[in-house]
Amino acid sequence: MPENSVQIREGIRAVLETFQHTPKAHVQSFGCQLNFCDGEKYKGILQDLGYELTDTPEDADVILFNACAVRAHAESRVIGRLGALKPIKERNPRLVVGLCGCMAEEEEVRALLRKSYPFVKLILGAGAMERLPESLLAVYSGEKRYETLAFAGLPDETLPTVRDSSFQASVPVMYGCNNFCTYCIVPYVRGRERSRQPEAIEQEVRGLIQQGVHEILLLGQNVNSYGRGLETEINFPSLLRRLDAIPGDYFIRFMSSHPKDATPELIDTMLSSEHIEHHLHLPVQCGSNAVLKAMNRNYTVEKYMELIDYARAKASDFGFSSDLIVGFPTETDEDFEGTMRLIETVKYDNLYTFIYSPRAGTPAAKMPFASTQEQIAARMKRLLERQREISEAFNARFLGQRVRMLAEKRDPETGLLLGKTRHGLVLETPGTEQDIGRLLDVEVTGVRNWSLYGEIR
Repeated sequence: MPENSVQIREGIRAVLETFQHTPKAHVQSFGCQLNFCDGEKYKGILQDLGYELTDTPEDADVILFNACAVRAHAESRVIGRLGALKPIKERNPRLVVGLCGCMAEEEEVRALLRKSYPFVKLILGAGAMERLPESLLAVYSGEKRYETLAFAGLPDETLPTVRDSSFQASVPVMYGCNNFCTYCIVPYVRGRERSRQPEAIEQEVRGLIQQGVHEILLLGQNVNSYGRGLETEINFPSLLRRLDAIPGDYFIRFMSSHPKDATPELIDTMLSSEHIEHHLHLPVQCGSNAVLKAMNRNYTVEKYMELIDYARAKASDFGFSSDLIVGFPTETDEDFEGTMRLIETVKYDNLYTFIYSPRAGTPAAKMPFASTQEQIAARMKRLLERQREISEAFNARFLGQRVRMLAEKRDPETGLLLGKTRHGLVLETPGTEQDIGRLLDVEVTGVRNWSLYGEIR
């Protein structure tokens, strides 16, 4: 934080005292869980400065869009939403509009904002949230626009946070990525890997559990790289064991894992734990070694399957989910058949599937396509249809079992409670509003292709 942070805060509060109403701030995050976690910190900073948080942008005096840069389509939506703020700005000349996060790191985005969106006064890159107070004061003091990019280090551990949930919380364990997959822009906008100190992570998790949080989601672009570069000799499984030893009634989840760094030690740690879910999200991206090489993923399908087989040999009901990209530039029909064979073999509980989206500045964006968009769309349709059948058949392993779920919300259409089990599966059950946020014991009585159904026991 800047050395003159106290003076900056006093300057902002002096400006806010001139408002004829309580100043309000609206923060909206898009994209990955890390972005939403950053958004909670933006909210904390704004509240600490004296703003009242609002879910309604029309009422706000500060609007921040904290946006992801992974897919072009998502970026286009954010730009469209920024454009929709123009009439709000015209009605409220004192409104400060800002774009934050990974998307703000892209030079072409910043150039577009300078040229066509002059009412966007703040452009804060990923990891630059500590500059929010000084950027606001600069704009209030007459600066035309304030731009800053990411810090090389870690965020200030003392930044205030406004949690979006009282029973679920995300905790970053590391930032950045060293992998440089050819399709991915994250290393360019999030920087190289930096791990938080284990003591700081443990302190945060312990505090959340004491506050009654029942689900802790550990975050990193590649959590299995955790610990590299720290003076303390520690890896991700040992961090998990340290956190699992904290007493309390809670689940630990984590994402994302890179297959090249996931190990049998990780599986053993998960299966021997009291609190860690028995489910691993292990993004494979494709079932073809040729495409994996073109993606610079640094593993083969055979190497990937070694960890799957190890886990299932230890626990046959161990759950896996994955990310799959359909239509990578070099993908052929033969490559796609490898992906179909892979999902048949692994039997994923769930898949997060994406049609390849070129990102300017990445090597894959310069590769010619081996397939037409019609072929790619047909592959995606076939993949989704088969995965629905696989999920429903494999999820039947839980029929008649009693499982633990965290009730997260109520479905507005059915009135059923929705939550996740220790195996990472969505579960629906009848229940009351008072059950939301509680850990419930549920007997599984039905299976759908995307969820389980049960009764509270």
